[in-house]
Amino acid sequence: MSHSTYSFQLPGLSVRDISVPVPLDWSEPEGETISVFAREVTLNEKSGQDLPLLIFLQGGPGCKGPRPENGPNAWLNEALKTYRVILLDQRGTGRSSPVTGARMEAFSNGEDGAAFLAKFGADSIVRDCEYIRKTVYGGVKWTTLGQSYGGWLTLCYLSLAPEGLKGCLIAGGLAGLEAQADDIYRRTYPRVRAKNEEFAKRYPAAREAANKIADLIAEHNPLLPDGDRLTIRRFQTLGLAFGQKPGFEQVLWMLDEAFDPYAKNGLSETFLSSVMAATSFSATPLFMALHESIYCQKGQNSNWAAERLRGEFPEFSEVARPLLFTGEMMYPWMLSEIRALRPFQAGTEALAKHSFERELYNPSRLAENDVPVAAVVYYDDMYVDAGLSLGTANHVGCLNVWVTNEYEHDGLRESGTVFNRLDTMRRDLSLSVK
Repeated sequence: MSHSTYSFQLPGLSVRDISVPVPLDWSEPEGETISVFAREVTLNEKSGQDLPLLIFLQGGPGCKGPRPENGPNAWLNEALKTYRVILLDQRGTGRSSPVTGARMEAFSNGEDGAAFLAKFGADSIVRDCEYIRKTVYGGVKWTTLGQSYGGWLTLCYLSLAPEGLKGCLIAGGLAGLEAQADDIYRRTYPRVRAKNEEFAKRYPAAREAANKIADLIAEHNPLLPDGDRLTIRRFQTLGLAFGQKPGFEQVLWMLDEAFDPYAKNGLSETFLSSVMAATSFSATPLFMALHESIYCQKGQNSNWAAERLRGEFPEFSEVARPLLFTGEMMYPWMLSEIRALRPFQAGTEALAKHSFERELYNPSRLAENDVPVAAVVYYDDMYVDAGLSLGTANHVGCLNVWVTNEYEHDGLRESGTVFNRLDTMRRDLSLSVK
């Protein structure tokens, strides 16, 4: 299998697009293939220099790599000063044979769809990375930068193929090595509740507006512009944004323009359009479809953990007031109520009961790890439990951890300080290992 490349220029940047065919199923290398895409980026003034390689492992799951010059990426500006940066579209996303609704509708039953989706997990992504490293870059070791779910990928990489790694940086992504989906959500709901209280304390009028909106939804059953019906539980999912620095204000300004006294349902078109865009999953259907499966290892399934455990936290009920927003929880009703997710329904429902055969993490290998790893744990992280992260840090060799409450989960994107500190920690560890 040969790869293809295409080079071009962006303002200030030299870019090389790389497409590599890989097996859909790494246990059947002669079977069906898919394409995995990566974009190599270098500062123009450093083009042609033999710079070390840094591969970015995007958060998610099911999210493509960042596009240069598209929104704030403070870490990228810093990394380009010393690295050739590789922006990977993980399999199934972006330009890496994207898993679309049309693709999922081609399966005749949910079990076949689930078997397909199961091939897009961390272990497969790591094997894709190793193949690219060996075939495109001649086997040169590289440094990984894992944001959020990218930390899950990093721990899997250290378990499966540490020989390919020069060092690892992890931002808000130290996974609980033995934590199952139930453990995750039993810890997550209280953190989301705390974020709701912080939001209400900062913007008390917004809580009143949310209660009024919920009552209007219950009374009028409004439609969104794409024809989906807006339910209270879909409205509550706006809280997914609360774990990032601008999240409170993103929700605040949606609520700020929510009402239209002349509309039959009392809600403005501006508001309905904003809610549709924020909750549609049209660009990231795999984020929902794969989400709970990232917590499942051999012999495990999630069986809709967030939905089952929601009953333990009645304050998140649709009829409770004050109304609380939910966070990074994926619920089975989304598959029928959200247009972009309907083609994924059968496969994702079957995936929730799918028993995995993979081993994502190798505890003994991680304990003996000698690859320098620098990680930041955001103490108030809404998405990733700091307690589980610190427990993992104690069980991985050659790992230095920085704990901070200065940043939210998106600290890497918001501040170049996060990347620079992690990279310095990693270099210091490299010197001590030598």
